Amino acid sequence: MQTTKVPGENNKHRVLMYALSTCGWCKQAKRFLRDHGIEFEYIDVDLCGQEDRERIRRDILGRGGRLSYPTIIVDNTVLITSFQEDRIREALEI
Repeated sequence: MQTTKVPGENNKHRVLMYALSTCGWCKQAKRFLRDHGIEFEYIDVDLCGQEDRERIRRDILGRGGRLSYPTIIVDNTVLITSFQEDRIREALEI
């Protein structure tokens, strides 16, 4: 499964976002991370094949999340569902 990497000066945390290419909240979350110089990777789930979508679904549910986008995973441990700026700031220490 291919991710798109967005470079940033702040690479203290590993950030992965599952998003939808047409989702306004997903676009807002990407913009927020870019504006704060956060390095992150994302996958637009709706542009993936069926097998990858199933793998993403299992990953999110296996971490105790729900199928809502964006889903942001910080350091492979913190899962944030939807664009929750305060939780993102806390997890990324910004």
